[in-house]
Amino acid sequence: MIEARATARFVRTSAQKAGLVMDLIRGRDVNHALATLKFARKGVATDIEKVLRSAIANAQNKEGFGGDVDRLFVSGCYANQGPSQKRIRPAPMGRAFRVVKRTAHLTVHVTEKPAFAPAVATTDKPARPRRAGAKPKGAARPTGTRANKGAAA
Repeated sequence: MIEARATARFVRTSAQKAGLVMDLIRGRDVNHALATLKFARKGVATDIEKVLRSAIANAQNKEGFGGDVDRLFVSGCYANQGPSQKRIRPAPMGRAFRVVKRTAHLTVHVTEKPAFAPAVATTDKPARPRRAGAKPKGAARPTGTRANKGAAA
């Protein structure tokens, strides 16, 4: 089972905005993830698509890769906060407002799904004996409840 990752550092977006798009592709196969990113209406989707394609290429170049890209899926993806650039914007009456230009580090992990193997028949364990005095499963509940007792008066 091959695992590969790719990271884009100092991408000019906030980690929160990138995380919203990464939530869309986490756990999906790579073809479905690429299609999702292509039609996502967020600017950071193009940056995440580049990172995903790089992770796929890294998996293909790893020793022991099966050769079938369709068996790859996005096993993990996250956006960590990078350094922020602080700038000053003039404000009325001689004041100044601070502008924070955020960056993020985008990381995508892809993993190869294991080849299909038929399930091996297992021996069934005998059911555990029930404790003495236990009710059988599916026994009916008592009909009276607190709500019904108060409604009769």
